Amino acid sequence: MIQTGLIQNAHNDLVTDAAYDFYGLRLVTCSLDQRIKVWQLDESTGSWGVEDDWKAHDAAVTKVSWAHPEFGTILASSSFDRTVKIWEQTSYAEIENGASSSASTSRWTERAVLVDAKFSVRAVEFAPQHFGLKLATISSDNHLRIYECLEQPSLATWQLAEEVDVLSLPSTSPASNSISHTVTLGTPTQTTTTLEGTSVSLAAQALQQQQQQNQAPSRPGLGSREADGGWCISWCKDKYWGEVLAAGCGIDGKVKIIQLSPSRRPATLLALNTAPLRPSTDAAPKTPAPATESEIAPFAITSVSWAPSCGRSYHLIATGSRDGKVRIWRVKPPALSDEADFDGDVDGEGAESKWTGGVVGEFDDHKSSVGRVEWNVTGTVLSSAGNDGRIRLWKATAGNVWRPAGHIGVEQADEQPPDVDMEENAVAD
Repeated sequence: MIQTGLIQNAHNDLVTDAAYDFYGLRLVTCSLDQRIKVWQLDESTGSWGVEDDWKAHDAAVTKVSWAHPEFGTILASSSFDRTVKIWEQTSYAEIENGASSSASTSRWTERAVLVDAKFSVRAVEFAPQHFGLKLATISSDNHLRIYECLEQPSLATWQLAEEVDVLSLPSTSPASNSISHTVTLGTPTQTTTTLEGTSVSLAAQALQQQQQQNQAPSRPGLGSREADGGWCISWCKDKYWGEVLAAGCGIDGKVKIIQLSPSRRPATLLALNTAPLRPSTDAAPKTPAPATESEIAPFAITSVSWAPSCGRSYHLIATGSRDGKVRIWRVKPPALSDEADFDGDVDGEGAESKWTGGVVGEFDDHKSSVGRVEWNVTGTVLSSAGNDGRIRLWKATAGNVWRPAGHIGVEQADEQPPDVDMEENAVAD
């Protein structure tokens, strides 16, 4: 059953992000009020109490992320003040009347401030622990930045390992690795696409080129407006394919799958294009009719979440956007051969060397902008939050058809379907 709880008056302004720790017993929230709060779960009552509360930035805090506990109790936060801050929890004994007391308390200490961003930093996320103590950030200057901690005991020194303009990052194979979103009239809750992808119409290409020209920055790497910059990032949790992450940037409705490598520059493995083509009711493939301007109107991908693989031969990536839709993508890595290396590359130009993907679920139940999507720890239940004030849940049926699994209002759970077990933590805020 869905178990819900409500934290009254968590912040003095809009809550911008919330994240569970590794064990699901602590919750960190941030807000437009420039503060970060850490909440502790009382397992006996199921209630959350404030453990720590502090002013973290000089502007609205956009995202918070926990590091893996093997590195300690560490948080990273990003903000509209153009900085990323690293926080560590430290404990100390209370001193009373000159004698040490057995009681202890904790406080969060600022260990490092990263100031490379030219505009507001929209997202920050620690890398999976098998890659070491690294984090990724994306900001409104269109840049994806990867930092690596060089002094783990002190957390004081962080090296900027990679910096790349996501919008100008070329694909390794632009013709075959750009996956467009083709809508077919199948089931009302599932959208079927081919894994090979389909090129957009000439009209759509012309409009997109015009939009890109209008968005051309006056200086390299800088967006023409705050809204045109970077929005969201999410790491691939599977270490087998190396350091791979998904990034949403700009207002063209695209998510880029980017591979990082110490021996070469970052490269786009796959571009997931959410801009739809004209619907077709025929099973046989046809040349798509020219799309109207309303069908390819620009919008931003505001949230992306890469699901844990849990033994699947493919990956699931969820996106939420300002067009009000939640989409679930099935992304398939290249087939391996004897020549494959551990960066996910295969020698040659065969089909086995290409990443492919397509939409397997599309929902517009929010009827408004979607601000957050997040998977549970097994990648089987997706939660989403939108401007309609509801958190909606999505789950695959036995036939791998994604369907709604309930929704939760601000005050209480409106639906509690018996087939959804939410012991695995998933949060969308």
